[in-house]
Order: sequence, then structure tokens, then C-alpha cells
Amino acid sequence: MVTHDQVQRDVAHDNTVISEAWLHLFASRADTSITLRIMHVEGESLQYESSSDAIRICLATQKIKDIKEILESGGHDYTTHEDPSLPTERIVTQDPLGNEVLFTPQANTFSMPSSPEIKPVHSKKLPDVLSLSDEPRKNIGILTSGGDAPGMNACVRAVVRMAIARNCRPFFIYEGYQGLVDGGDKIKEAGWMDVSGFLTVGGTVIGTARCAAFREIEGRRTGVHNLIKRGIDALVVIGGDGSLTGADRLRAEWPEHVAALEKDKRITEAEAQRYRTLMIVGMVGSIDNDLASTDMTIGACSALERICESVDAILSTAMSHRRAFVVEVMGRHCGWLALNAAISTGADYLFIPEAPPSKDDWQTAMCKTLKASREAGKRTSLVIVAEGAIDRSLKPIKAEYIREVLSTRLGYDTRVTTLGHVQRGGAPAHFDRFLATMQGAEAVEAILRAKPETPSPVIGMLENKITTQPLKEAIELTSEVAQAIEKQDFARAMELRSESFSKQLASYKEIANFNPASKDKLPAEQRLRIAILHAGAPAGGMNTATRSAVRLCLNRGHTALGVHNGFPGLMRGEITELDWLTVDGWTICGGSKLGTNRDQPGPQLGAIAYQLQKHGIQALLVIGGFEAYTAVLELADNRTQYPAFNIPMVLVPATVSNNVPGTEYSLGSDTAANVIVRSTDMIKQSASSNRRRVFVIEVQGGNCGFLAVTAGLSGGSTTVYAPEEGVDLTRLQRDIAHLRTRYTKELGNSEGRVTLCNEKASPIYSTDMIANIYDAESGGFYGARTAVLGHLQQGGTPSPLDRCRANTMAIDAINWLQSRCWDSMEIPDEDAVRLPPSQLKRKYFPRVFTNTPDTAAVIGVVGSEVRFTPISDLVAHTDFARRVPRTIWWSAARQLVDILSGVGVDIENGGCSTLYKSCAIDLTAEDLMRLYGQHGTIDKLEFNFPE
Repeated sequence: MVTHDQVQRDVAHDNTVISEAWLHLFASRADTSITLRIMHVEGESLQYESSSDAIRICLATQKIKDIKEILESGGHDYTTHEDPSLPTERIVTQDPLGNEVLFTPQANTFSMPSSPEIKPVHSKKLPDVLSLSDEPRKNIGILTSGGDAPGMNACVRAVVRMAIARNCRPFFIYEGYQGLVDGGDKIKEAGWMDVSGFLTVGGTVIGTARCAAFREIEGRRTGVHNLIKRGIDALVVIGGDGSLTGADRLRAEWPEHVAALEKDKRITEAEAQRYRTLMIVGMVGSIDNDLASTDMTIGACSALERICESVDAILSTAMSHRRAFVVEVMGRHCGWLALNAAISTGADYLFIPEAPPSKDDWQTAMCKTLKASREAGKRTSLVIVAEGAIDRSLKPIKAEYIREVLSTRLGYDTRVTTLGHVQRGGAPAHFDRFLATMQGAEAVEAILRAKPETPSPVIGMLENKITTQPLKEAIELTSEVAQAIEKQDFARAMELRSESFSKQLASYKEIANFNPASKDKLPAEQRLRIAILHAGAPAGGMNTATRSAVRLCLNRGHTALGVHNGFPGLMRGEITELDWLTVDGWTICGGSKLGTNRDQPGPQLGAIAYQLQKHGIQALLVIGGFEAYTAVLELADNRTQYPAFNIPMVLVPATVSNNVPGTEYSLGSDTAANVIVRSTDMIKQSASSNRRRVFVIEVQGGNCGFLAVTAGLSGGSTTVYAPEEGVDLTRLQRDIAHLRTRYTKELGNSEGRVTLCNEKASPIYSTDMIANIYDAESGGFYGARTAVLGHLQQGGTPSPLDRCRANTMAIDAINWLQSRCWDSMEIPDEDAVRLPPSQLKRKYFPRVFTNTPDTAAVIGVVGSEVRFTPISDLVAHTDFARRVPRTIWWSAARQLVDILSGVGVDIENGGCSTLYKSCAIDLTAEDLMRLYGQHGTIDKLEFNFPE
């Protein structure tokens, strides 16, 4: 707001302006912003012709009586309106531009009574006002093409609602490119409520179909004609690499098609000028996760969940009958599904296209491996094979042939299960909904930013960041994988996958099977005694991490010691040696098999040091949440007092709250988010059946709003209450006003709604209180209920994402501990580093001794990279009072929760008062070449803790 109280002369209108104020309301788009000039003039008021774009303005004031006197003294028309709920009447009048102005004593008023009896003032013509933006409103077509993938509907929903919020018009194009060619009723404008319920539905509601006509130039020209006639100047395509290639080709040919259509008189000259360019944005919907320049594609995570659910069930019957199973999963040119399924289910053997068996006689190698596991006591054998698996001479490896080999050579009762299209179906998992929603919103932003010369982008994800990449180069990289396989250049094929893919494959091969001979890999003096301890609340993935760590230790000759019942168990000496068979089935087990609690080591540091010395523990792997973080920090801080603490120690973050500094994801957070989303789906179903019900659902997270925000976005929450922003009456008034508005307009066809509330969102406004306020202020339009999910979020089978992350972090943690231990054995001069006699109770150093800060660390997932950060370095980035990191990466998701639920959105006309700041990182073709051609890094994708 800009004001002045100096008397000035308004030259344009020849009036003396005693005082004036300029108020500017900033909107998401410049051409929907509003500027008000309020003037106190000397003499007769300015009068203009009323505008055809008149608006309604609501002003809150307690001086209603004074306003009436001013209007009457100036001879202005007004009407009064009684409201029993208000202390005074309301007044409606018009300003000289014909805008209706409401004066009311009630704040946050979003509607006004009609006043047809007020006569607008007419005088001289209003001077022309330049538009802040002459850019026409975008009309965005949305189509899904190729194989369906869970999460496509979530993506469509996000594009539709974000387009409306950004004052664009979205259009459904049904049946993919076939609908584009057919036109007519296959292209329809999409409304806000048309995508209601899309989040929970698998497949694609708007359909997909093969289209031979689109492969021909005349078919594509017909599609161009249909787009122009519907006024569509931008296209969002959700599909695989073939679908995106078709979209890019359509854009390249667009000028040629427009010229031909104008020449044939099928479109007018004005239409040809108006639609001279087409903007295309692609998003990859593919369960294979086969786009080379992205870490994850829409649908891959859900497909992995279907595979794991099926294989988990198969393993129980296999164990009963001592059977072997060969399970075929999808993946023609990409082994991502097969590899991650093998890690998540503990498969004994794996076949993928990018990495064929290293030996020509792979049959003998496979039989030897499986036989060794059976001899170690395992009752089952499981082989995962991708549908595109081949040997090094490109000969296909089929599931049925593997069955024959196992039955003939080993005599196993072997069965084949081909999962087929089960992998494509079902409700999408939390991560696919989250990814699809974030990418869908960014697709609209990419369209609004684009210039005619902007290359067609594809929305991807790299290093846990949403990216926009040049579509053409991304597809070329993907095609290069298949070409490398055909040329038998398997090393290049692996290079084109992410670095994490190669590391996952290497770690899987090392821990998949029991190999007694592997103890000879390390000389006796390099073998270690490594303790594994769980601390804090249980979280999905704790047992998976333990299993991977134990198996790696045993195959290298180390001794893996399990500490039961957390730090109290360590103090009491509850330590046992873990063997291969004990941890074999821990992959799919939730909770903590070792036992865990929140107790800190502080009261019994001396007893803990004694047990470490007694059992000869040379390295410590702690798996847990914030309690584990503070415990490791305490041990590191007391190294000078207790020499037994001078060993390498590392924390693997595992907590549903995802509040451990040094990592973007903690084990268990994805499992908990899936529980919340599934529960939300069921509760919304109940609420929708009642038609007029709102549920306030309490979720865990402590003082970290990660679960509430991310699960709220993927579950379709109306809003979320998180500790980072708190709860106050103004916020509650806004949310209640939104609910009342929506239920008023949806009368008779209302949908159920949910609100997620973090357990510590507010010390005053509890979940019950928020629900009671909702209910009391509903005006009879809806009722409010509560649901507390509680410890459901900490239990259940770990999600595949948590299992894979657990495996990666555990393997890297053991490698790091091993390296730090070996480094500490190399002490050239003991006397130079020996502690003073007062602090050292033994004559000689233990074989492993290190007290440098970098040997007590937190392992974290930062982007797609696994990073070790000294725990002492993280202290400055930790809010210990609130038990959270000082920085968060998921703030962009919080903005979208409100926008996509309609808060602040003019649902009927378009536009939004809620600001959204794009979070996408723009990558160029040169960036992709640096990543995948030169195996370098990109600064703009790097995350570093703020100084």
C-alpha cells in the first residue's frame, strides 16, 4: 500500500486530491492482479462510466453509522441489509466505476447481498487502462498414452486443478492419440470436480489406446485441426518414451500442419496466426522406470509394491513345501523392477537385461548358488527374472527354461509365476501419487514459462528434485540403452542407468547368497567384530537393514553381533552373535527383531564402555531415530573419558517422523506415509458416503510436519496442520470458510473431505478441538469427526522403498565402518597419540582406536546420493529443543496441498490467491551430457547444508 496526505493536483482529471491510497493485490498471474486507487477529492466526486469488468469489493469496518452519514451527505445511493448474527446492518453501494462495495462489520466476508436497486453513476468515459499482460489465456490439452501406470490419474488431477488455479482452461483428450485424431466428444473441457477421486484410482480414467492413424502425417494433421478448433495451444502428454517421441514429433511438424490447414481453408487466417506454435510438456508414466535421465518414473513404485506383495505371499507357500519359485516381472529393456524386487524380497538369483550372467554356463553357477543356500538351512529358493532378460549372446532367458534347469539338475519342486498385468493395476502407492502431483503442477508452470523457441521439456526427478529437461535429449539417452544392449555393450547400458542402480546391483550380488568360502576374502587381521543396535521407536526397514549388514559381514568374514533391547540391553550385555539363517526372513518383517526403546546411554556410560570392551566390539552400527542420533552424539562426546568409545560408529536414520538431520529420508517414513494414505482413502470413502462429513485425522511426526504434508498431498487432504506453521484462529476461519463455500456449492453432490493434523501442530488447538470448531462453525452444511491413526504408522510390512533404502544404507554403512576401522589400525607411533595416564586405564591401545570427529557419522540419503556427515557437524543444523533439523526440503508440497484442494482458488472462473513458487530445476542438454556422458555432477542439483 502506498499513501500520501499532501494536497496534490490530479492533472488528468483537473481535481484537487486531498489524500489518496494505492493498494495492490498481487495474484499468481500478473493479468489477474488488482490495483485500487482510493482518493479524497475536493469538491464534486469523480464520475466515470461503469466498467463492463466491474467487481465486488468487501470492506470490513465497525463504523457503519459513519459510513451511512458520509454516503447520505454526498447524495450517494446505498442499500442496507440486516443480518441477525451481526451487531449492525451491512451497507452496499457502488463506486464511480460501477463496482459494488460492501461495508460490513464481519471480517473475512466472501460474498455480498445483491442490490439491484442501486443505480450506477454515468458521466464521462473511463480513461483506457493498459493491461498488465496481453498474453492470452492458455488452453491445455491432457492425454495419457502407451501402457497405463498407477499414478497417471494423480498426474491428470494435478494438471487440471493447477491449470484452473493458474487461470488456464484444461481439456481432457480421451483415449490418447486416438482421441486427438477422432476429435468431437473425445475432447472435452475439464472442470474442478471432474477429477475428484482420481488419486485413488489406478490405470488412467481418460483412457489410452494404440493409434495407427497418428503414425501417418494425415492423422497427425487431423489431430492438429482438432486442437486448433478447440482452442488448445498447449499439450501435456503422460506416457512412455514412444508416446513422448510422438508428441515431440507433432510439435516439430506443427508449423507445416498449420500452413497446410490454412491453405486448405480448414482453419482461418486468424486461427493460423493465433495457433502458430504448440507447447508440449511430457511426463513419464512407466512402471519400468526406464527413462534414462530420471531417478523415478510415475508408476514404478506402485508396480514394485504389487510385485513385493505377490512374492511375499508366494514365499509363505514356498516355505511350507520347500519349493523353488521362478517369478517373471516386467522390464523389456530395463531391470529396475526386477533388481529392486530381488532386494526387497530377498531373492536368491536375478536376471536383468542390462547385466547378463558373466559366465556362458550360467545354469551351473545358478545351481551351485542355490544349492549352497539350501545346504545352509534355507527351505526355499526364489529366482526373479525380467521379461527382457538375456545372456551375453543376446539369447533370451525365460522363466520356463529356468524352471526346467532347477527341476532337472537339482530335483527341486519348481513353479513359475508370471505376474503380468497385476503389476500395472491397483491404487497407486504414496510415492507415485506424490511424484505425479508435484510433476503435474510443474508441467503447468513449465507451459506458462515457455517461449515459442523453448524446447519441449519432460518433467523428471533427479537427486530428489523435480526437474525440467529437454525431451528430445532425454528420449535419445533412453533409446541408447536398448541400442547398447543390442550391441552387447553392457557396460555402456549400465552407465546410462543411475549410479545408484549399479551400486544396488553390486551389493545385491554380494549379499544374495551364503558363501562360506568368502571368509577367505579377508585376512584374519582385517576381520572385525561389528555390533548392531536399534534405538528409538520402531520403524519399517530396521530389520531389512540389519539383515543386509549381517549378511555382508558374514560373507567377508566379520563377526556380526546383535545388541538386544537398545542401549539398556547393551549396558546389561544382551549381545548375541547373528548368523545367516537367523536374519534370512527379516526382509519383510516390520518393527524391530532386536528390540528397541527410547532410553539414552547417559546414566550408564561406564557399563556400556565395559560391555564394548568385554565383547571386543570394534565398530558400532546404530539404527534408529532422533533418540539414536542424540545417543551416538553422546558417545562421541565422551570419547576422552571412555576409551572404549574410540571406535567408528555410524547412525542409519530410521524413524517415521523423518526428523534426523543429515538425510532427506529416514527408514520407515515411506511405510508410514503409505499407511496414512491407505487409511485416508478408506476414511474418505466413509465420508463421501455420508456426503457431508469432514474427518480431522491425527498423524505422527513429532515436531516435524513431513508425514502430514507429504501424505496430505498424496491423500488429497483439504488442508494440513503442521508444527512448522502452527495453528491460529485466522487459519481456522479461512479453512472453515472454504469448507462452507464448497459444501454450499456442492449441495446434494458433496464429496467427503479429510484434514491431516500433526500430533504436535499446536499446543492449544488439538485434533479434537479443531474438529469441534469445524463442527460448531459448519452452519449445518457438514459434520466433523476425528480419527487418530496412532501406532498403526509404526507397524506393518515395510514398503519396498524402505526396504531398498535400508539395503543401500546398511551396505554403505558396513563399508564405511570397515574402511574407518582399517585406517585406525595403522598407527605409526602409539606414544604420539596415547591418552594421558589419568584417562587411560589400560597399558596398550585396542587394535581399533580412533577419536577423530569424522569417525562418528550419520549416513543419509541426500538426493539419490548416500552421504556420510560427521555427527559433530550436524549439531549446528539441529533444533534440539524441537528435535528436528533446521532445514526442510518438502516446503513446495505444502503450497500445493491448499491449491489442489481449492483453498484460495476461484474454482468456477479460474485464478488463485495462494502463491505457488515453482521448485523445478531447469536442466539443459549440456547438463544431461555432463551427467550421463561424462559422469560428472551438476551444481544446481547439489544440496549442501546452509552455513
